[in-house]
Amino acid sequence: MTSYTLLPHDLNPQALPKHVAVIMDGNGRWANQRGLPRIAGHRQGAKVLKSLLRCCKDWGIGALTAYAFSTENWRRPTSEVDFLMLLFEKMLRQELKEMHKEGVRIRFIGDLSGLSSSLQKEIARAMHETAGNTAVDFNIAVNYGSRNEIVHACQQVARKVEKGEIVSADVSEALISEHLYTAGCDPDLLIRTSGEQRLSNFLLWQLAYTEMYFTNAFWPDFDSGEFHRALQTFQARDRRFGNAADTVAVTEKVAIKQAALTA
Repeated sequence: MTSYTLLPHDLNPQALPKHVAVIMDGNGRWANQRGLPRIAGHRQGAKVLKSLLRCCKDWGIGALTAYAFSTENWRRPTSEVDFLMLLFEKMLRQELKEMHKEGVRIRFIGDLSGLSSSLQKEIARAMHETAGNTAVDFNIAVNYGSRNEIVHACQQVARKVEKGEIVSADVSEALISEHLYTAGCDPDLLIRTSGEQRLSNFLLWQLAYTEMYFTNAFWPDFDSGEFHRALQTFQARDRRFGNAADTVAVTEKVAIKQAALTA
């Protein structure tokens, strides 16, 4: 596996995404290909996530959001779900001290009320202890579903209208964004591994203008070299956010230059 400490020289540090989101797909298939139990894939996937977080910190990317467990994942075999929940707790206990030392601010997004009391306790401790850190934001989506998130945000806004705190005319995109779990922090780049090309109910509102990168690599194989390629692709794209003015201006300049050469 490729490993970088410094930002690769061919990447522009001024044009890096400020916020990267990842759908960590393919842990089970990675394990199956090696004749291993699915939990081995999840264990290796957790190591890869830790490495990617360090990459973001070292390379100057300010936020990483990882889709760790969806509202639909409860349908998986009980043994696998139980292992994942224990893995979350174990990782928090083992890695919290180091992440805190590295300046990582940990946030969990999703319906945390559906988790065990012991996991909720570890989550609360991690968020409290790292709340003042500023090196990199690490958002972990657990028991997360984007449609549920949007419904929850709308319910909060509706309650404010009912209480007379705001009127319906005050409802805007910005107001809805403020009531999402991510509180208006939208990713610049989404990465999904294992060859799948769908959002799977992840950050549906927040990804409106996000660049998307899909790779056939399984998540346990997603090393810093794979991340490097994703960032190369990101920096090669023209992000206009619906504004064609820059493109038109460049086209006009090219046309004028060509006309001058042929005159």
